[in-house]
Amino acid sequence: MTNLSNEKQNFSSLLSNSLKTIILLIMLSGLINFLIQEKKNPIKKASQHFISSLYGSPPLVMKGGNPYIRALMRTISASESNYLNPYHVIYSGKYVSDLSKHPDICVTIENGPNEGKCTTASGRYQFLNTTWAEKAAEYHPHPSKFLLWKDYSFEPEFQDEVLYKWLTDSHSWNTDITLLLEKGEIEQVLKLLSPTWTSLGYGIENNSMSQYLPQIYKKLLKEELANKT
Repeated sequence: MTNLSNEKQNFSSLLSNSLKTIILLIMLSGLINFLIQEKKNPIKKASQHFISSLYGSPPLVMKGGNPYIRALMRTISASESNYLNPYHVIYSGKYVSDLSKHPDICVTIENGPNEGKCTTASGRYQFLNTTWAEKAAEYHPHPSKFLLWKDYSFEPEFQDEVLYKWLTDSHSWNTDITLLLEKGEIEQVLKLLSPTWTSLGYGIENNSMSQYLPQIYKKLLKEELANKT
C-alpha cells in the first residue's frame, strides 16, 4: 500500500509540474505573439502609454540649446502630446511609425469648437501639415532637394530643431521669447503662443493640463538648467 501511495503522489506531482510548464509555455507564446503584432502594426493607441505623472514630459531628442526654450518646448508637449513617445503621436492618440515625412493623416475632431472638422496635427508639437511645410521650409536643417515636391523628414530631432528655431526667431513672434522667459514671464509667453497651440490656457481648446502649465514649465526648467551644468 505504501508503494502504491508513493506512486500516486509521484504521479500527482509530475502532473502538476507538467501543467505548470504547459501554462508557462502558453503565456510565453502569447507574449511573443503580442510583441510580433505590435511590430507589425504601424498605428496603435497611444493612450495606453499615457504619462501618469502630472509634470512628466520626456526629454528632447535634440541636444544643446537654451534651457529656457527647451523647457518651453517640453511644456508645449505636456499639453499637446502628453505621451511616452510623443514624436509619433497624431491627433486622436494614435501612433504612426513612418516619420520620413509629415504623416498628413486627417482625423475627424469629435468634440470642442471645431467638432466635425478634421485635423492633420501630428508629432510632439502637433504640427499641422501646412504649418510643418511652411516652418520646415524656413528652419529645417536638411531642406528638400526636390524643386517640385518638398517632403521634409519628420524624425524626432527635426521636429525639435524646427520648433526651436521657430521659437527663437524674434521676427516670427514680434518679440524675444527667450528674453521673456529669462524674466520669468511664462504666462505672457503662453498667452502669446495660444493662438498657435490652443491648449496652452488662453485659447479655445483648454484641456486638463492647461491650468498647470506654468508649474510644469518651472519644474522642467529646473531639470534643463541642472542638465546644462
